[in-house]
Amino acid sequence: MRTPRLTPTGADWIAGLSIAGLLLPEAVAYSGIAGAPPQAGVIALFAGLLVYGLLGRSRFAIVSSTSSSAAVLLAASSSVQHVTADHRALMGVGMVLVAGIVFVLAGLLRLGAISQFIAKPVLRGFAIGLALTIVVKQLPLAVGVHPAHSDFLHFGWDLLGLLPQWNWRGLAMLVAALLALRLLARWKAMPGALLVIAAGIALDASGYCNAWGIVPVGSLQLGSAHLAVPELDWADWLRVGQLAVALALILYAESYSSIRSLALRHGDAVSANRDLLALGGANIASALFQGLPVGAGFSASSANETAGAQSKAAGLIACAVVALLIWQLLPWMERIPEPMLAAIVIHAVAHSLNWKVLQPYFAWRRDRTVALTAFAAVIVLGVLDGLLLAMVVSIAMLLKRMAQARVSELGRLADGHDFVDRQTHPEALPVAGLLIVRPEERMFFGNADAVMAEISARVRSRPGLQAVVLSLEECPDLDSTSIEALTELAGQLAKAGVQLRLARVKDGVRDLLQRVQIAGLSPDSYLAWSVDDAVRALLQLPAAHQVPGGATQPASSI
Repeated sequence: MRTPRLTPTGADWIAGLSIAGLLLPEAVAYSGIAGAPPQAGVIALFAGLLVYGLLGRSRFAIVSSTSSSAAVLLAASSSVQHVTADHRALMGVGMVLVAGIVFVLAGLLRLGAISQFIAKPVLRGFAIGLALTIVVKQLPLAVGVHPAHSDFLHFGWDLLGLLPQWNWRGLAMLVAALLALRLLARWKAMPGALLVIAAGIALDASGYCNAWGIVPVGSLQLGSAHLAVPELDWADWLRVGQLAVALALILYAESYSSIRSLALRHGDAVSANRDLLALGGANIASALFQGLPVGAGFSASSANETAGAQSKAAGLIACAVVALLIWQLLPWMERIPEPMLAAIVIHAVAHSLNWKVLQPYFAWRRDRTVALTAFAAVIVLGVLDGLLLAMVVSIAMLLKRMAQARVSELGRLADGHDFVDRQTHPEALPVAGLLIVRPEERMFFGNADAVMAEISARVRSRPGLQAVVLSLEECPDLDSTSIEALTELAGQLAKAGVQLRLARVKDGVRDLLQRVQIAGLSPDSYLAWSVDDAVRALLQLPAAHQVPGGATQPASSI
């Protein structure tokens, strides 16, 4: 595993110079997605590159504002009703701050795997829906109209209704910019976005944009940024906290996916908890200066890798280059035509508009409904409610799978030591007088009673049964409900005169059982490391009792 370093190489300088031309236009464009002033994205860019560059782990990750986090921030802040626009903006900054604090706390508590609670099919369906929403909502910037509604379906209908008022020159500029970005993308080290922006500024400076009715982005008031904590009432902070959790979860899911994918590709080490702390620090810094939320977006991070970055120094170099560009070219940056910014956003999210990522779920016949539900939720309910529903669907999927009381009955395979599911392997033979069962899911409060009830029902259907072997290979731990259910099962079997043996008990569970001291379950009844050992103990066969050729001699009775 490679470890990160900050000493720049020649390749880092090339990568830093290259991605700076991408990051600056995107930062301004993403501010528009979030409904924030243009400087908010630039501030977030500085905060993300500096803090993550100093504290983060990945040598390729570029932490800045992202299209998805900007869209989620807009949806979250827009959900706050009956307040002024300035107060809503303050609450948006508060969401970024609280999201950063959530990251830091999660890092300190070592909760780096928390993003895995959103299933990949859900994330991919959500990503396609979000990308489509972002693309459609960039069109008014190019054609110069203002739909009355914000939800996707009504927004699209309003956009079509305003068709006679469209500025077709603006739409032509959007299409031309997209074609230029697509063409320039063939040369990976080429700052295509910066070249397109330069062309747009030239058109505005020469008076063409004004003649065509195309407006520029407007003032970039970086001087207005100042160190401050949003002044909000306690009720506002409670509302901010609720929304910030969703923002933090989607930010980390997107960031960790990018970081992990690039690390696996190059054999680099991954430190999820360290990255949580770094992302938390970056978001807190951005919020304190009224910036957007930041994360490790896949497009920017992949561009950094493709440009040849070798260390985290590439991101710091990009930060310095962006600062130089702003220092020298700030008045010119204010003349970027809005259709050009819309083209940069559409080009950045175009990789997410790929329906092929859903094809495996249809081929495998797994999770296709879930992926489509996540997509439809974003389209019908909006970005925030769609995200929340996607999170609920992910957790519901997990609970549904874990709560299933699936119990397999095992049999001996080919007179050997292996015991397998008799339903899957009909050739596996039962051992006379024994019922050998295995829960197929980890036991916890959601399924423990049902699992034990299923075992009890099978015992009752086997008159003359003398012993039960319960394999706990799928159970690395037992919660209180599982212990109580196991205690009840042991008591029922003891009353019926049926022995209970546990097999494949993990060390942690073994120690727990010794502390609990379940009546009817003596310590020697869970010493077996395998099902075969438990069966031999019940049959009182020595381990060496084998037929010629190494196969165990089967017993006919207990």
